[in-house]
Amino acid sequence: MYSVTKEIFFCYGHRLMHHSGKCRHLHGHSVRAAITVSASDLNFQGMVCDFADISAAARDFIDTHLDHNLLLHRDDPLLPLLQQAGERVLALEQHPTAEALAEMIYRDLRRKGFAVQNVTLWETSSACASYREGSPP
Repeated sequence: MYSVTKEIFFCYGHRLMHHSGKCRHLHGHSVRAAITVSASDLNFQGMVCDFADISAAARDFIDTHLDHNLLLHRDDPLLPLLQQAGERVLALEQHPTAEALAEMIYRDLRRKGFAVQNVTLWETSSACASYREGSPP
C-alpha cells in the first residue's frame, strides 16, 4: 500500500458551548490539516496522485466553508446575532471540534473521488485530532 500526505494551512474561529474550560469562549486557531491518500497501485505517472490535485480539492472545500470563518453549533445563541450583523459564520449540526472538522474534510474529499485514508487537524503545535473510517485499532 502506498500513501501520500498533503498539508493545508488555514484559520478559523469557534467556541464549544458546553466546554468547562477556556474553549467555551470565542477564539481562533491557525491550523494544519494533514490529508493522507492511499492506493494499492501507482498511477501511470508512478504516483498515488498529484499533491496539487489533493491541494486543489481540499482548498475548494476549506476556502468555501472553513477558512477565516466562525464555526458555531446550530444551537449557539450567538448565531442569530452574528448572522444579523452580516458576519461570516457557519452553523454546524455537530459541535465545531477539531474532530468534526477533520471528518468534514475527509468526507468532502471522499465525495470527490479521493481514496482518503486519514485527515489529521492540528489545532496547535502539540494537539491534533484525526478522522478515518473503520473500526478503532
